[in-house]
Amino acid sequence: MNTEILFYIILTIITLQFIVETYLDFINSKRYKEEIPKELGDVYDKEEYAKSQAYKQTNYNFGLLTSTFSFLLTFSFLIFGGFEWIDSLARSFSEHPIIIALVFFGIIMIGSDIVTTPFSYYATFVIEEKFGFNKTTKKLFVLDKLKGWLMTALLGGVILALILWFFDWAGTNFWIYAWIVITIFTLIMNLFYSKLIVPLFNKQTPLEDGSLKSKIEQYAVSVGFELRNIFIIDGSKRSTKANAYFSGFGKEKRITLYDTLVNDLTEDEVVAVLAHEVGHYKRKHIIFNLFTSILLTGFTLFILSLFINTPQVSLAIGVSIPSFHAALVGFGILYSPISEITGLIMNYMSRKFEYEADDYAKYTFAAAPLISSLKKLSKNSLSNLTPHPAYVFMHYSHPTLLQRIKNLKA
Repeated sequence: MNTEILFYIILTIITLQFIVETYLDFINSKRYKEEIPKELGDVYDKEEYAKSQAYKQTNYNFGLLTSTFSFLLTFSFLIFGGFEWIDSLARSFSEHPIIIALVFFGIIMIGSDIVTTPFSYYATFVIEEKFGFNKTTKKLFVLDKLKGWLMTALLGGVILALILWFFDWAGTNFWIYAWIVITIFTLIMNLFYSKLIVPLFNKQTPLEDGSLKSKIEQYAVSVGFELRNIFIIDGSKRSTKANAYFSGFGKEKRITLYDTLVNDLTEDEVVAVLAHEVGHYKRKHIIFNLFTSILLTGFTLFILSLFINTPQVSLAIGVSIPSFHAALVGFGILYSPISEITGLIMNYMSRKFEYEADDYAKYTFAAAPLISSLKKLSKNSLSNLTPHPAYVFMHYSHPTLLQRIKNLKA
């Protein structure tokens, strides 16, 4: 396939993705004013529902602006030779392919972040502030950015350098060694993410002795779940929105509860949320997701190995000198339709797993406190209670609130 055809395929993919996403957002926005189902009638009062509608509409309008800007920027970059300019700039630093690639992606990463930071700032300090969610200070906002850059540069840079070295050493078989390295990295992150990464951004403290801890421990014993690590994270320093998550496995497994979650819910509701998280562990969802992610990474790297030595893939994004890093950008765009399909499958499985985790919590603890906790969390985040089914199918990793409540009441 010649360069010109690949170039137009890339432009077509980017354009179609933008059109599809814009259409999905549009039809979803048309349901913001739908009548709330009777099962959810107690989530919002009239004033709160009006606030929820305003919040969703504001985010829709802002999202349309940011997605259009991103599309036009990417499209212009391809049309007017932006990647060629960055490639030439990177080559002015060194003749070594690894250094060139690191500088190339470093410029793209930092440049992209600088361009999008005003949007991120507006979303945080205007939209989230207006609707009472933001707790982030400007100092914390800047520190998060700097820490994010540093982590991406260190971790991403090391992995990218290793992949390039494998390519130079093993040719198209590089994908096997790259897969091994990424797999090891993924396992380490799953085991020690909460110990290594989270402390850079948040403070975690063990749950204090008291009635809540006693209830959690009693529940854990009742289902045969060894749980020694229960932590509270200071999520309130950034947002009023609440969350809880499970991380690690074996002796490193831990439950992390946002302080906002503990403050907003009753003790029984917190235990119900925790029971849901335990359900994910007991039903092997975490192991399934981990190994599926590893297999998908191997599949992606194998497909990449088939394209990486094709000069047309590099030339199609406008660079004049074919290279691994340019081909990686071109491949990323060409592969995105496949990524969309695998993403749909993973979302479907994730929604299935959420039902199973809800069922586990229902049968091992109780349905009522989980239902009330879900309603409170939806209310406190002004979430959409009437999303369009097509939008749910394409984007939701969780069933809708109505679907989950109907399942819990079944």
